[in-house]
Amino acid sequence: MHGSSLSIDEGEFIVLLGPSGCGKTTTLRMIAGLEIATGGRIDLAGEDVTALRPSRRDIGFVFQFYALYPHLTVRENLAFPLKSIGMPRKQREAEMQPIIERLGIGHLLDRKPPQLPGGDQQRVSLGRALVRRPKLWLMDEPLGQLDAEERLLMREFIKEQQQELGVTTVFVTHDQEEAMALADRVVVMSAGEIRQVGSPIDVYERPDDTFVAHFVGSPGMNMLSGSLLADGFRAGGESGVVIPLHAPVRGAAASLGVRGEYLHLDPGGPIPGTVVVDEYLGAWRNLHCDTPCGRLVLRAPGDQAHVPGDAVRISVQAERALLFDAAGKRVSS
Repeated sequence: MHGSSLSIDEGEFIVLLGPSGCGKTTTLRMIAGLEIATGGRIDLAGEDVTALRPSRRDIGFVFQFYALYPHLTVRENLAFPLKSIGMPRKQREAEMQPIIERLGIGHLLDRKPPQLPGGDQQRVSLGRALVRRPKLWLMDEPLGQLDAEERLLMREFIKEQQQELGVTTVFVTHDQEEAMALADRVVVMSAGEIRQVGSPIDVYERPDDTFVAHFVGSPGMNMLSGSLLADGFRAGGESGVVIPLHAPVRGAAASLGVRGEYLHLDPGGPIPGTVVVDEYLGAWRNLHCDTPCGRLVLRAPGDQAHVPGDAVRISVQAERALLFDAAGKRVSS
């Protein structure tokens, strides 16, 4: 991994977001003490914990693949972190009961993990971390083994618990919707490097570079290559389409980025296009169009159906477009 620096406020919900192999889980494991940091330091609540064993860091960890004790019952797995800090049995039961009820695992308490399907094991793993209030919760894709409906329910549950208890949380995912829904701040990573840290709206609306612009959003931001003019942007060569810009921009720009929802079907629009794919997604549809500016994906109302080959014209909501330089860095706000 490259050198990275990140400060997290007390009670904050941080999501590490990035493609597989970008260093999200390695970062989480170094915070937990399960991986040795080869440089720098890790501070937790003002204490340097870089050399401390995991058991001395007061951290609750939810692993991607359960990590439950197979010889213990579900009840015993849930109670283990409370028992390890010397909490009396009656108090343990009282602390566990709300979590058991909310996770819907009361009927599983006398079973052992090998007897449970993956989704139930993941809920038990999540419950074991949430029954106590450590300094820090670390969660490594804890919803990855759940089906779609369970993911939504558990996402809501995790956020409610975190807000109610105020436990600082670092959550790893490659699911952008999950990141946007949960995070106070998103940390976008690539190849062991932090590319951007910001609120969900910041990383979506104002990506720092073209990697973040492409990676965040489904589909990612459209990128039109071209050149900056005095009053607009020419996509393509000298005979390319000129897109008016409403504010003067200083500096060199090599591409114009625009989200699909800021491209509009418009009979008087400057960009001609041909529909290639129409993806119906309920309230809206994604139209994939071939244009002189390359393939563009725009979001259209769900009731505006098109078929491949339809000729359309497209306008750009210029105040929502972003300019990027040749190195891929954003040069406009």
